[in-house]
Amino acid sequence: MTSHLTFRAATAADVDAIAALVHAAYRGESSRAGWTTEADLLDGQRTGPEEILEAIGATDSEVLLAERDGALLACCHVQRRGPRCYFGMFAVDPEHQGGGLGKGLMAQAEDLARNRWACSVMEMTVIEQRTDLIAFYERRGYTDTGRRSPFPYGDERFGIPRRDDLAFTLLEKGL
Repeated sequence: MTSHLTFRAATAADVDAIAALVHAAYRGESSRAGWTTEADLLDGQRTGPEEILEAIGATDSEVLLAERDGALLACCHVQRRGPRCYFGMFAVDPEHQGGGLGKGLMAQAEDLARNRWACSVMEMTVIEQRTDLIAFYERRGYTDTGRRSPFPYGDERFGIPRRDDLAFTLLEKGL
């Protein structure tokens, strides 16, 4: 019998596990087991305990976890910003990518934004060089707004760039 996936809001007790999951999904050699790696673009941490704890404790903010048998497999952050919600810190364990887990968590996040906060749009920023990841989001109904913002060079909270041409693109989806 296959155990089912459960979703819940993160607490302060989850901070270290979330930081490890996000790092494993995006940075370093462990991230190469999945397809979401940024290891060729950035070194250093993806997010730290302080940022995660802040997201957990913020008003109109939830860090959503997906677990199976008590093991953390995926996470994301949803934050209300007026009539819009921001989707970020999305990570799926590299060993579990490609099986629909991320799609399920995104659906939960969109439901939360729509039903709890009555948001009409979900938005996110993605490094524009991550064309494979942008294509994944586009298959889920997100569109490229054409708006770009600079990568925060010099702020190691976002990582240590391996290139000098990084920028973010804003994607959005009507809810």
